[in-house]
Amino acid sequence: MGEHAVLIAGAGPTGLMLAGELALGGIDVAIVERRPDQTLVGARAGGLSARTLEVLDQRGIVDRFLGEGQVAQVTGFAVTRLDISDFPTRHNYGLALRQKHIERILAGWVDELKVPVYRGRDITGFTQDDTGVTVTLGDGGSLRARYLVGCDGGRSVIRKIAGIAFPGWEATVSNILAEAEMREEPPLGIHRTAFGMHAFGREDYEIRDGKIIFATEGPVGIMVTERTPGAMTEPTLEDLRAALVAACGTDYGIHNLTWISRFTDMSRQAETYRQGRVLLAGDAAHIHSPVGGQGLNTGVQDAVNLGWKLAQVVKGISPDSLLDTYHAERHPVAARVLRTTMAQVALQRTDDRTEALRDIVTEWLGMDELRKQVAAEMSGLGIRYDLGEGHPLLGRRMPDLDLATSEGPARVYTLLHKAQPVLLDLGGTDGVDITPWSDRVQHVRASHDGPWELPAIGVVTTPCAVLIRPDGHVAWVGNGTQDGLQAALTTWCGAPG
Repeated sequence: MGEHAVLIAGAGPTGLMLAGELALGGIDVAIVERRPDQTLVGARAGGLSARTLEVLDQRGIVDRFLGEGQVAQVTGFAVTRLDISDFPTRHNYGLALRQKHIERILAGWVDELKVPVYRGRDITGFTQDDTGVTVTLGDGGSLRARYLVGCDGGRSVIRKIAGIAFPGWEATVSNILAEAEMREEPPLGIHRTAFGMHAFGREDYEIRDGKIIFATEGPVGIMVTERTPGAMTEPTLEDLRAALVAACGTDYGIHNLTWISRFTDMSRQAETYRQGRVLLAGDAAHIHSPVGGQGLNTGVQDAVNLGWKLAQVVKGISPDSLLDTYHAERHPVAARVLRTTMAQVALQRTDDRTEALRDIVTEWLGMDELRKQVAAEMSGLGIRYDLGEGHPLLGRRMPDLDLATSEGPARVYTLLHKAQPVLLDLGGTDGVDITPWSDRVQHVRASHDGPWELPAIGVVTTPCAVLIRPDGHVAWVGNGTQDGLQAALTTWCGAPG
């Protein structure tokens, strides 16, 4: 029986990101993946949000993604684009990049970190005890770990075996996705009709002045609304033909189907993200319509919230109760994502009353203050964990400031490359002493010239010191005293050594 400290079910973006986070924390982690390799058939997510790009920047790998994707103002709400080019972040944009490329790049990073992946294996069962989890594989083998994390998608086997409820809302709309050849050239782009939304595109494209320019040759990617939601079987070419004729009056001579799938606006969320030594992240914990591009990004951010906490618990630095803060912080974030995606689906309906509502909402989002507030939420830059009252920075992502240190210039996010906490000491707080935590917290003395600014909030009071968690969120703010610092260090970095 193979043994690891942590087993992850699923090598999608969430599972890969979590594996990387744990490996950076020095944890023996392995992934169990049913696919024989990283090949991904079909269309999934299409890009990365500003906050996810920041997270990748915190780990020093964002350039790998920027080198392959296309920068664009893709943040939006329903059909309304929201410009974030004036947001105070190095990544005031989204990145158009298909999920298969995102996974490939993440898998390369995880491979560099020497994380083993058990490919072509299915988890068919597991049992928990006081010291760990024994996992049964479909080939008859078994693995043992102290913790098991289900990153195995919306139909998560891990969630089902753990008996975690998955309440929510049934589908109200269903779409077929496919790639095929067409004898007639369809009108490329997104179209809205009284029947619903449909779209045609190609694998290769460029973004020019905010517009997508598709290649003129090659198979056509298709999205078309079905007349009725709720089909329980996989879609067929005949289903696709019927949906195209209903929506467009023709099937454009569709043939040579490459792949076909279906997605809906079903919205569900796991009742708890933790059941003993079993945890959930990504689509295993929450599913919703893909409108707004929130799914993959929410999952990656789940992983970054969980990874360092699980690493500290496995090492014995922090008590097991630290894992409860994962649910406490991330469950409300995903609950909000479900609400915003359901609202966007409602705004995409094509009846006259919804058209009128959408016109009004578009007018509202043209107001600068409201545009910034909604865009901060949709881009992930406005997320705040409830760490109590105090400075506006508390619980929010730390700005990536340019710093002057005794060792030369630095950026805040470069200090987070190893996924370790940072006490950023900017002077003015007398006698800051973190000696009991010096083995696990970086104490960086620095200065910064310029204002501290947060998206949608604006300029905030410059603090004297901040404690930054490995996920980039601020856990303590000092304004001339050390009040609360030892408590924050103990909560987030473990008992003093």
